[in-house]
Amino acid sequence: MGEVEPGPAGPLEPPEPPEAPASRRLGGIRVLKRNMKRNGSRNCLNRRSRFGSRERDWLREDVKRGCVYLYGADTTTATPTSTSASSDLHLVLCTVETPASEICAGEGKESLYLQLHGDLVRRLEPTERPLQIVYDYLSRLGFDDPLRIQEEAANPDLGCMLRFYSEKPCQMDHLDRILLSGIYNVRKGKTQLHKWAERLVVLCGTCLIVSSVKDCQTGKMHILPLVGGKVEEVKRRQYSLAFSSAGAQAQTYHVSFETLAEYQRWQRQASKVVSQRISTVDLSCHSLEEVPEHLFYSQDITYLNLRHNFMQLERPGGLDTFYKFSQLKGLNLSHNKLGLFPVLLCEISTLTELNLSCNGFHDLPSQIGNLLNLQTLCLDGNFLTTLPEELGNLQQLSSLGISFNNFSQIPEVYEKLAMLDKVVMAGNRLEVLDLGLLNRMSHIKHVDFRMNHLKTTVIENLEGNKYITHMDLRDNQLTDLDLSSLCNLEQLHCERNQLRELTLSGFSLRTLYANSNRLTAVNVYPVPSLLTSLELSRNLLECVPDWACEAKKIEVLDVSYNLLTEVPMRILSSLSLRRLMLGHNHVQNLPGLVEHIPLEVLDIQHNLLTRLPETLFSKALNLRYLNASANSLESLPSACAGEESLSALQLLYLTNNLLTDQCVPVLVGHPHLRILHLANNQLQTFPASKLNKLEQLEELNLSGNKLKTIPTTIANCRRLHTLVAHSNNISIFPEILQLPQIQFVDLSCNDLTEILIPEALPATLQDLDLTGNTNLVLEHKTLDTFSHITTLKIDQKPLPTTDSTVTSTFWSHGLAEMAGQRNKLCVSALAVDNFAEGVGAVYGMFDGDRNEELPRLLQCTMADVLLEEVQQSTNDTVFMANTFLVSHRKLGMAGQKLGSSALLCYIRPDTADPASSFSLTVANVGTCQAVLCRSGKPVPLSKVFSLEQDPEEAQRVKDQKAIITEDNKVNGVTCCTRMLGCTYLYPWILPKPHISSTPLSIQDELLILGNKALWEHLSYTEAVSAVRHVQDPLMAAKKLCTLAQSYGCQDNVGAMVVYLNIGEEGCTCETNGLTLPGPVGFASTGLIKDPPKPTTPSSSSGIASEFSSEMSTSEVSSEVGSTASDEHNTAGLDAGLLPRPERRCSLHPAPASGVFQRQPSCATFSSNQSDNGLDSDDDQPVEGVITNGSKVEVEVDVHCCGGRALGGSPTLPRSSPTRCPEERARGLFLGIRRQNSVNSGILLPGSRDKAELQKSPSTSCLYGKKLSNGSVVPLEDSLNLIEVATEAPKKKTGYFAAPTQLEPEDQFVVPRDLEEEVKEQMKHHQESRPKPEPSDEDRTELPEEFDTALC
Repeated sequence: MGEVEPGPAGPLEPPEPPEAPASRRLGGIRVLKRNMKRNGSRNCLNRRSRFGSRERDWLREDVKRGCVYLYGADTTTATPTSTSASSDLHLVLCTVETPASEICAGEGKESLYLQLHGDLVRRLEPTERPLQIVYDYLSRLGFDDPLRIQEEAANPDLGCMLRFYSEKPCQMDHLDRILLSGIYNVRKGKTQLHKWAERLVVLCGTCLIVSSVKDCQTGKMHILPLVGGKVEEVKRRQYSLAFSSAGAQAQTYHVSFETLAEYQRWQRQASKVVSQRISTVDLSCHSLEEVPEHLFYSQDITYLNLRHNFMQLERPGGLDTFYKFSQLKGLNLSHNKLGLFPVLLCEISTLTELNLSCNGFHDLPSQIGNLLNLQTLCLDGNFLTTLPEELGNLQQLSSLGISFNNFSQIPEVYEKLAMLDKVVMAGNRLEVLDLGLLNRMSHIKHVDFRMNHLKTTVIENLEGNKYITHMDLRDNQLTDLDLSSLCNLEQLHCERNQLRELTLSGFSLRTLYANSNRLTAVNVYPVPSLLTSLELSRNLLECVPDWACEAKKIEVLDVSYNLLTEVPMRILSSLSLRRLMLGHNHVQNLPGLVEHIPLEVLDIQHNLLTRLPETLFSKALNLRYLNASANSLESLPSACAGEESLSALQLLYLTNNLLTDQCVPVLVGHPHLRILHLANNQLQTFPASKLNKLEQLEELNLSGNKLKTIPTTIANCRRLHTLVAHSNNISIFPEILQLPQIQFVDLSCNDLTEILIPEALPATLQDLDLTGNTNLVLEHKTLDTFSHITTLKIDQKPLPTTDSTVTSTFWSHGLAEMAGQRNKLCVSALAVDNFAEGVGAVYGMFDGDRNEELPRLLQCTMADVLLEEVQQSTNDTVFMANTFLVSHRKLGMAGQKLGSSALLCYIRPDTADPASSFSLTVANVGTCQAVLCRSGKPVPLSKVFSLEQDPEEAQRVKDQKAIITEDNKVNGVTCCTRMLGCTYLYPWILPKPHISSTPLSIQDELLILGNKALWEHLSYTEAVSAVRHVQDPLMAAKKLCTLAQSYGCQDNVGAMVVYLNIGEEGCTCETNGLTLPGPVGFASTGLIKDPPKPTTPSSSSGIASEFSSEMSTSEVSSEVGSTASDEHNTAGLDAGLLPRPERRCSLHPAPASGVFQRQPSCATFSSNQSDNGLDSDDDQPVEGVITNGSKVEVEVDVHCCGGRALGGSPTLPRSSPTRCPEERARGLFLGIRRQNSVNSGILLPGSRDKAELQKSPSTSCLYGKKLSNGSVVPLEDSLNLIEVATEAPKKKTGYFAAPTQLEPEDQFVVPRDLEEEVKEQMKHHQESRPKPEPSDEDRTELPEEFDTALC
C-alpha cells in the first residue's frame, strides 16, 4: 500500500452544513483512494498506511467524525460480498452530518448504495448521512461508548454487515434472470425459406422479443410467448437455439450465438420459462427499483413476484405503470419498504391476490374498494390501526391477513366481508376478547388472536356461538377463560397464558392445548365424546379431570409437569388411549391392568414409583415406548407368563433408579428391544446369556453403574451402533470392535489398561471416547489402527510442572458433548483453566442448532477477543458486552446466514469486593445457560432469549414488525431473539448479551454450563443435586448428558461442570510453604521434600482439543510451544544464585507487570470450516499431534493471554539490583506482548524499546494490524508469528538471545602444536578490549518487550 494521497490545500476542516455551496462543502471531506490488494476474503488495511497523522488528529478531536469505506462496483458471477482484485476501495473522512450527496460530489458519482449483510443493495437518498447510518447500526447492535463506536466504524471487517458502494453491484445470474439481450443472427420459421439476419434479441419475462437493430425502439417488434413452448438445440449450426411458442399456430425463431457461454446462459434461462405452466415472473430479492420496460411486452404475465426489493412509484418501470399488465392476477410486493400505499395499483382490476406485507403502511386508501375481484389480501407486518369501510365492497375476499399490526380492536368491516371464514390478527394490541362481536359474524369459523395483550373476555348475552370451530389464544395474558358459549368449538390453543381456570363446551371439542399455564381446574361440559387429544402439561393440576376419564375417543393425554398423586384406573385402562404422558408428577403407584389395552407410549419418568404393575407388559402388548427413569424402581415386571413373549417393546428407559442385577433376566422377555438405557442404577454384572438374546439391540447405555466387564456376548448384537458405558469400573475393553454397525463408543471414566484390537476395524466407527482411563496407555500402533475414526478422545499427556504452568487448584472442569440421534455435533465448548497470567479462567458453550461451523469459530476466537477487551476496560459489563459484539463482527460472511447461541463465563480476582477473592461474570445470548451451585442450591446466572420465555424480547421483536410464525420462530428461522450471527435478521436478532456478575465465596461449589437441550430436560435443582457429590467433573458432565438423553433428549446435548474450590486452603503460593523446583536448567536453591510427581491428568482436567487431519497442523504449530528456549545455560554461570520470580497462585496474584503468558485451552479444530482465514498452507508437523486422518483430543496451547495492566511497563524500585546484560540475555526479566486481532496495534513498552520495535522489520508490520474482512482467525496471524520468530533472534537481548550449547561436531578443534600460540592470541585480544562502564540508564532500564505471541 502506498502513502496517503495529499488532500486539498489548507487544514482539514469538518464538512459545512448541507445548505452551504457545493464548492465549500467539498473541502469538508477527504477521500483516500487506493486499489486494495485482496486475497480471497481478506481485506486487511493497516491503520498507519490508511491515515496520516493529520487525519488521526482530526478524528480524535470529535467522536462524530469518522471514515466511510466506499467500495467500487463488482459485477461478477460470485456473491455480492465477494471481492475481486480489481475492486476499488476508497476511504472517505467525514462527519455524521455529511450527506450522501456531498460524498457523491467528491467522488464524481450520481448515487451511493448501501448493502446490509451481503444481501440487498439500496440506493441512498441524497439527504441520508452514511456515517450516521453506521453509528446508528453499531448503537443498535449494543455498543454504547461513542469512542468505541468511532473505532468500530473504522474497522473494515464491518463490511460483512454494512457496506457502501459508489456504483450498484450486480451479479451476472441476477442480471440474466431480469433481462437477457444481445445482437445475434436470427432466422424466422422452421424451414430455410428465410435468411439469417442480424437482429436485437431480448429475453425478458415470459417472451422473446426480436427487433431491428437500428429501429429497436420504434420499428416492428416480434414478440414470441415462451410459456409452454420449446427451446431446442439446432444441430446443424453451432451454438444455435430454436425458440418455439405453444399452441397450434406456434412460431419459431432460430438464434445463433457467438460463444458457448452465451449459448448456455440463454438456454438455461429460456428453459425455466418454457417449463412453467402459468405465466409467472419471479424477480424477488434483486434490489430492483423498477422493472425493465421490456417486461411490459409480456402481456400474458399472470403472477409477478417482486418480494424483497426497493420498488419506487414514479419511474418508467415503477409501480405506477403496473396497470399496463392487462392479465395480472397475482402481485407480491412484500418487504419493499414502500411507506405509502401505491394508489394506482387499485386500477388493476384483474388482481385476485395482493401481498403488501412489511411495507410500513399506516393506513389504506379508500380506492382499495375498486379491486372487486380480489380474493386474497395480505397486510401483515405494517402499522395499520384501522381498515377503510370501502374494503367491505370486496365481496369475493376470502382471506385477509392483518397480523402484526397495531389494531386495538377487531375491525368492524369484517361483518361485511361475508366470504371470509378466518380472523387472523396475531401480534396486534387487542386487550379484550369481544365474543359479542364475533357472535355477529356468522361467517367466521377460525379466530387467531395469538401474541396479543388479551386479559379479559366480554360477552354481551348468553346466546351461543354456533359458528366458531377453531380458536388460537396462545401467548396472551388471560387469567380466566370461559368459552362455554362456543358450542361448536373443535380446537382450542391457549398455551402460555396465566390461566387458573378454563371452562369449555364439550359438544364438538376434539383437541385442547392448554400447556404452560397455572390451571387448577378444567371444566368441560358435556363430556367431550369427540375428544382425541388433551394436553395439560406444566400446570398445577392435582388430579386428572373426571370428564377426561370418560372421553371414549381420547388417544393422547399429556398431564406431565403437574401435581398428580394418582392415576385413575379409567385412564390407564382406556380402550382408545394410545399415548399417555405422566412424567414429573408425584405418582406413587399405578393401578393394575385387568384387560388388554392399546397403549403404545407411556412416559412416567420423575415420579415416586417403587414398582410397576405386574400385568403391564402382559396386558399392554402394543406398548412400544416406556420411560420410567428417575423413579425408585427396584424390580421390573415380567413380560409374559408363557414361554413365548408377545411384547412389542422397542424403547426402554430406566435410568436413575435402584435396579440391580436381578432385573436383567426380565429384559429377555422383550426380544424387540432396540434402545435400552439402564444408566445410574446399581448393576454390578450383566449376565452374558441374557445379553446374548437381545439381538435387535441398537443402543445400549449402562453408564454410572458398578460394572467391571461388558459380556463378550455383546458381539452377538450385530445391530448395535451405540454403546455408552462411562463411569463404571470396566478394566477389560469389550469385544465391540467386531460389530459391523458400531458407530459410537463411550468408555470414559473407567479402569481400562489396554485395548485388544482386531486386524480390521469396522468402517462405521466414528467416535471413540477413552478419556478418564488414567492407566490406559495407547501405543503408536494402536493409534495408527484408529486412523479412520472421525473422533478419538484420549487423555492429554502429562506436562512437566513449572512455575509458569501450575494448574489452578481453585477450579477444574469436565466437558461432555453427545450428538444424540443427529449425524453431526453442532455444540462446541471453550475451557481455559489458566487465563490471563493464570489468575483467572474462561469457560464457554456454543450451540449452533443446525450448523456446526459457527460454534467452532466462536470456540477458537472468543477467548482471544475477551483477553483484548479485558485490556481495554476493567468494567465487567463493558468488556463482556464488547467481547460478544466483536465476536459477532468477526464471524464475517459465515455469520450472515448462520447463527449460534453463546455463553461465556469469566472468573477473575475480585478487586471491587475485598471480602471476596474471585468474581464470576457470565454473559449469554440465545438459549445456553449457566447455573451456579451455592450451598447446594442452584443460582441461575443466565437469561433465555427466546420468544416463549422472554415476553419483553417478544414484544421488542413484534414492535419491529417481524413475522412470527405459528411455531414461534422469527421469520420462521429461529426462536431466539439474541444470537451471534444471523445478521440478515437484523434488527430482530441482536448480539447484545445479558450480563451478570457475582462474587465467589467458599459456599460456591460448582458451575454448570449447558445448551438448550440439557436445560429442557433437566431442572436446575436436579442438575445440581445430580453432580454435587460426584468427585470427577468429567464424570459429572457425562452424567448430565446421559440423564438428558434418558429423559427424552434426541438432539445435540452439551454440558460442562466446573468444580470450584475458593478458599485459602487452595493457595499454592511459595509464601504458604509450597516450593516448586526452579526453571529447567537452574539449580534449586533449597531442599524440596516430596517433590510433586508428574501424574497422569485426571478426567477433571477436561477434554482437550480435537484435531482433524484433514486440516493442516500448522494452524496450531505457530501457537504451540516456542521456537527458541532459554533452558540451555552456559557452563560456569552461577545459575543457582540467579534470582527467580516468586511463584504466585490465582488467589494471591503477583502485581500486574504487563507480562503475557500462553494459556492452554480446550478448543475444537475441524476441516469443516468456511473460508474465513482458518486454513493454513503451512505443513510443519506439531509435536504431540497425530496426523493420521483422525481427530485426537490432546491439550493444546491455542490461546495467548496477557497481563492486566494497560499502562506502561512498571518502573522498577530504585533499590532493585542492577541487571547485567548476561541476566537480560537469559530472558529472566522478559515481557512478551500478545499480538492478535483488533487491538494488536496497542503496545505499551517503554519509549526507547517501543521505538526499537517499530524500527524492526519483523514488528513494524504488527502495529495497527486489523483482521481481514470476513475472517475469524486470519492466516496473517500465523504468518506473522513465524516472521517474528525468524527475526527476533537478531536482537542482542531478550528471550531469543538465550545461550545455546554447541554440538560436539560443531566445536572448534585446535591442534596441539598450536595450542600455546592460540592461547596467547586470545589473551592479548581480551586485554585489548575496553571494559564497559555501567551507566545510570542501564541501572534503571526496563525489561525489554517483544511484540510476539510466541511464549
